[in-house]
Amino acid sequence: MNRRLRHISALTALFAIGLVGPWLMPAYISQFAQLWLFIVLALSWDIMGGQTGYNSFGNIIYFGIGMYASAVAQVGVVWPVADYTAAKGGGTEFVFTAEQIYTGLALGIPLGGLLAMAAAIVFGALLLGMRGHYFAIATLGLAVAIAELAAGWDYIGAGSGMVTPTLPQEIEGPVLFYYLSLALAVLAILFYAWLYSTRFRLAINAIRDDEDKAEALGHHTTRNKMTAWAISALFTGMAGAIYGNLSGFIDPHDIAFNAEIGVWMILMAILGGKGTLWGPIIGAIVFFVSKELFWTYLLGWQRVALGLLIVIIVVFFPEGIMGWVRSRWPHLFAAPHLDGDEGNAAAAATDERKEAANA
Repeated sequence: MNRRLRHISALTALFAIGLVGPWLMPAYISQFAQLWLFIVLALSWDIMGGQTGYNSFGNIIYFGIGMYASAVAQVGVVWPVADYTAAKGGGTEFVFTAEQIYTGLALGIPLGGLLAMAAAIVFGALLLGMRGHYFAIATLGLAVAIAELAAGWDYIGAGSGMVTPTLPQEIEGPVLFYYLSLALAVLAILFYAWLYSTRFRLAINAIRDDEDKAEALGHHTTRNKMTAWAISALFTGMAGAIYGNLSGFIDPHDIAFNAEIGVWMILMAILGGKGTLWGPIIGAIVFFVSKELFWTYLLGWQRVALGLLIVIIVVFFPEGIMGWVRSRWPHLFAAPHLDGDEGNAAAAATDERKEAANA
C-alpha cells in the first residue's frame, strides 16, 4: 500500500467510525459530537497558527459570533428575537415545529460561518499588520472586548444568555447535532486536505518561514494572511453554531466567548503537531479523550492532570505527536499535500513570477 492510499484509508476509517458512533456508544453521543467539533476547531486554528505562523488567541471570537448568529437566525425565522430573549426562552409561549427547527438550522449554521468570516476580514484589516506576540496579544484583547459587548447587548440576552430553540419531541437532539458535527468535520478535513495540496499552502508556509523574504520575492502576504484567517473563521463560526445548539444555552462568557475553549484550540494543534493535516486531528482526539477521563475520574484535580499532560508533551514531544512520529518513521508520511512542512518560499515565488511573465 503506497503512502497516499494509506492516508486515504485512514480518513475513510475515521469517517466510518463516525457514522456508526451513535450505535457503538449511544450513552456518549453528545461527547462525541463535541469531539468532532474540537477537530474542526483545532484544524481551523492551525491554518493560521501552524501553517501561516500567526498565533491567534482570538479565534474564540468567531466561535461566539457563529453561535449567536445561528441562534438569532433560528429564532428570527419564527419569532421576534427581542421578545424571545426578553422572555429567556419563552417557556411554552415560543414553540418550534420540526420543520421550523430544520429550516432555522439550514439557515443559521451557514450564516454563522459567513458572519464569522466577514468579521475576520474586518478584524484582519486592523490586526494582520502586526506580527509575533503583538498580534497574539491584540487578538486576545479583542476577544475579551467582544465578549463584554455581547454581555451588554440586550437583543441577544446580554449577561443572562440566550436559550437556543427547544426541539419538539419527534427530533432526537443528540443524534441530530452529532451528525451535523460529523458532517462539518468531514467537510473541514476534506477541504483542508485539498487546500494544502495547492500552491496556497506554499504561500502561507513562506509567510511562516520568513515573511520579509516572502514579500521581497513577490508574495501577496497580506492577501494570503487575510484569506487564511477568513477560512479559519468560516469553519470556527459553523462549529460554534452547532456547539450552541448542542449545549442548549449560550452564555457570553462561559460558552460563546469562553477563553478556556480558545486556549484548547491552541493546545490541541500543538499537542498533535502544528503545520500538518493529521496533527490537529490526532491532537484533538488525544486532548478530548484525556480531558473527559480527567473530568470523570480526577474531579477536583482534572486541571492539574491536564496541565501535567501538556508539560509532558512539551518536554518529551516538543514538535507534537506527529513531529515525534515523523522523526522516527519518516516513510509513513504521505505526499506534501497531506502532511509535512514542505512549504518553500523561493519555489512559490518562482511559480508566481512565471505566471506573471506568461500573462
